[in-house]
This record gives sequence, structure tokens and C-alpha cells, in this order.
Amino acid sequence: MQSLYSNGFENIYDEMYQTFINYEEEFQFYSEIIKKYHKENVLEIGCGSGHLAKHFIHSSIGYNGMDLSNDMVLLSQKRNPTGTFLKGDMTNFYLNKTFKSILITARTTSYLLNNVSVQKAIKNIYNHLDKKGIFCFDFIDANRFFKLIKDGKTITHNAETKNKKYSRTSFMKPKITKENFMFQWDAKYYEIKDQSHILLTDDQSEVRAFTINEWQLFLELNNFEILEIIDRKSYAFDTYVIVAQKQ
Repeated sequence: MQSLYSNGFENIYDEMYQTFINYEEEFQFYSEIIKKYHKENVLEIGCGSGHLAKHFIHSSIGYNGMDLSNDMVLLSQKRNPTGTFLKGDMTNFYLNKTFKSILITARTTSYLLNNVSVQKAIKNIYNHLDKKGIFCFDFIDANRFFKLIKDGKTITHNAETKNKKYSRTSFMKPKITKENFMFQWDAKYYEIKDQSHILLTDDQSEVRAFTINEWQLFLELNNFEILEIIDRKSYAFDTYVIVAQKQ
């Protein structure tokens, strides 16, 4: 198994995901939420390779990015030389400053594998928000997603960028012996040359889906008021986006 977020493989992630995700649409969606609640700056947790960051940096919204992978931080900084990026774990970070808004996008909440890590992340986010600051994030909806993968499901995504062709084959299945709504996500990444699939790496992850009720309770227990719950189309499967305000 090879993590797709480091040791050179972050470049494969970067090339493939910019074809999966329309970052212009992502920016329009999240920036409209930030402006709707009159917030002037944002911390993006899980900034990845800096594609969404690029749009924020060239907007009127002040931007900081954070990612667990140092290689992703370096890639983001290379893509956005004028941006501010740092390495940090969403369950344990201290920046000595607060923000008007904090984002977690691209279903990064799926890596909060247990309730302790969820609590730690929310508390850290709360401590890094200004009074009445907003916390906006998306998550995989267990109620809908587990119906799709209950017997196991294989999904293939193809991508073409920089005159290269890639393919990702994912297999997802619930892990019903685990606590919470956990599932196994095994993915193989290929480069396609002369109609042949050359295996580049495989990524085996145990990740988590949530229900709306779980997030409602987590946020209430940590002094957040939910302002909006948005049902949003997303690549591979649909998600919900929650906008909550620090009380």
C-alpha cells in the first residue's frame, strides 16, 4: 500500500483529481457561503494540492491552507507562491490566530475514524474561530451511500491531463464489524499507455461515513448552531454540506 498524499505520489493525486473536481465550481459554492455570512477570511483544512486555494488567493477573501501531508503543503506552496500554507493535523493544531470561517472540503471528514477524533477536531476548530465564526464542511451520507455499497461496489474513473491518461478502480464495501459507519475503500491507480494499464500504486483506506443526526449532535455538544444543511451533488456520490456557527 502507498499513500497517495506523499513520496511523489501526490503528483498523481494532483493530476487526477483536477479532472474529477471542478475547482471553479467548488470555489463559487464555498465563497458564496462565506460571503453570505459576511466573513472576510478562511482557513481551509485539507487543502490538498492547492487548486481550490488558487481561486481563494485571487479573490477578496483572505486565505490560509493546512494539510496533514507535508508533500501536499509543498505542492500547494509551489502552485501558489503568494499563499500561506502549513502542515497540521485537524485533530491537534495550534496556529495562535483565529479566523472568520473554516472549511473542510473534499469529504476529508471521512478520516475522522472515531468519535474521539471528531470531538478533538471540532474543539480545535471552535478554538480557531472568531466569535460567531462559521464552520463549513461536507461529509459522506451513510444513509444513502451504504445502500449503494452494501454488497460491495466497484467504480472506475478515467482521467486525461498533460497528455497522460490515468484510470482509478475503486472497490468499496461496508465494514459492519466496526463501530460507526465504516467502510473499506481500496483503489488501484493506473497509467494507460498504448491501451495497456500500468499499475502505479494502490491505496487501501478505512474511512467513515456519517448521518446528519450524528453531526447535529456533535455540533450541539460543542456549542455550534447549524445554519444550513445543503444536499449537494459531488463526484462519485452525493454529499451533504453543513454550515454551523460558533456560539
